[in-house]
Amino acid sequence: MGYSELTFPEDSTFLVTGGAGFIGSNLCEAILAMGHHVRCLDDLSTGKRANVDLFADDPNYEFLLGDVKDLDTCVAACEGANYVLHEAAWGSVPRSVEMPLFYCANNITGTLNMLEAARRVGVRRFVYASSSSVYGDEPNLPKCEGREGRLLSPYALTKRADEEWARQYHLHYGLETVGLRYFNVFGRRQDPNGAYAAVIPRWIRQLVRGERPTINGDGRQSRDFTYVENVVEANLRACLAPGSAAGEAFNVAYGGREYLIDVYRLICDALGADVEPVFGPPRAGDIRHSNADITKARKVLGYDPDWDFARGIAAAIEWYRANL
Repeated sequence: MGYSELTFPEDSTFLVTGGAGFIGSNLCEAILAMGHHVRCLDDLSTGKRANVDLFADDPNYEFLLGDVKDLDTCVAACEGANYVLHEAAWGSVPRSVEMPLFYCANNITGTLNMLEAARRVGVRRFVYASSSSVYGDEPNLPKCEGREGRLLSPYALTKRADEEWARQYHLHYGLETVGLRYFNVFGRRQDPNGAYAAVIPRWIRQLVRGERPTINGDGRQSRDFTYVENVVEANLRACLAPGSAAGEAFNVAYGGREYLIDVYRLICDALGADVEPVFGPPRAGDIRHSNADITKARKVLGYDPDWDFARGIAAAIEWYRANL
């Protein structure tokens, strides 16, 4: 179904925090293409100006250099915004194990600052990024909202805390918050560089360069890989969802299940590479299997993802071939 038919009030203004990042820049691009105003807030700690430079000449686009850990910055950024799409956060489960204090400050305090800023200025709807990591060690598949286990990483803890703070802001202050639990998002502009890069862009970059990629664990882990266009759809639908969505969190995925070793072989075939991977130790805090039940998002948000894994990975590989 996608999101092309969605209609927002004229002169709507969207604030996208972390807008220079992977998901944030795709949100900015989609909203600008719909003819609405976009204000991008980013401190460029993980986001890149190159991701948003292509919007620089659009009169509907505004870039603010700032940090969500500063409340005054958040309040200023929210002024005049109708919708907040809060993507600013630091990702990576293993990095959070190494940097728990920073993750608390950036992912929890930063989100709390944004919630408070949105409340003060009267934002219409506050949509924020949560994560499938909140399911922790809950063993059942598919993962279903309301059936969470023990958390396995500081990153997961920050996302669970964000959900609870958002629920409190809806309960006590009437702020319409909607949480989106992303499942392994991939696609254009996802950074392939660094020790904590996501597996799909990292493997593509390494194979293009003739390097031998590493798979952490035995490769039989499974993931509900979700193309970024589906995430854009979920965010925009969350902005327009009925009041019953407020204070809730929803799985955002395609609803599929791919094993890492199969994904690796598919990428090799697409690139014409015949390279055996190195199998390394499992990463601390990682969930073994992940697969989403998206029934709740379908019913409440009207979310109906167009992009299955095969279509998404083909588009991603094409993009990286042109841009690496």
